[in-house]
Amino acid sequence: MATDSTQPSSREGGSKPNTSTIGSGLLITGNVTANGKIHLEGQVQGEIRCASLVLGETSHLQGSAIAEEVVVGGCLIGSVRAVRLRLQAGAHVEGDLLSQSLAIEQGAYFDGQSQRSDDPLSPQQSPPGQVVQLPLQPNDKRPIARAPSFPESS
Repeated sequence: MATDSTQPSSREGGSKPNTSTIGSGLLITGNVTANGKIHLEGQVQGEIRCASLVLGETSHLQGSAIAEEVVVGGCLIGSVRAVRLRLQAGAHVEGDLLSQSLAIEQGAYFDGQSQRSDDPLSPQQSPPGQVVQLPLQPNDKRPIARAPSFPESS
């Protein structure tokens, strides 16, 4: 019989991480941090940082998500840094993704940039498209910063 060694069993005295749910009638403006799992069905305008994040079908996140595992089934406008990232069939994502593993199901909408990283949760990592300061060398003609390009308005 196979067992999942990533989850402690109740016989070993371990417990599963708590799941916090943000319901569909709730709007949070600000940052949300949890040690365990967050299941979002409502709206957050800010940053979500947790161990595991599930954005349900009715969810709307405008900001950023940072977690070991992120599953997007709703709407995300912003950036994601995750070890494992999955965009489900009903997902709508506009933004930049930095992950070690990325899966996009048929029917998901994604408009942005994606970059693979061995350590996407490192504070030194920044999602693609964000301004990154480059070291300036003597007689260096490179630009000092890289910024996202925006389409010209007519």
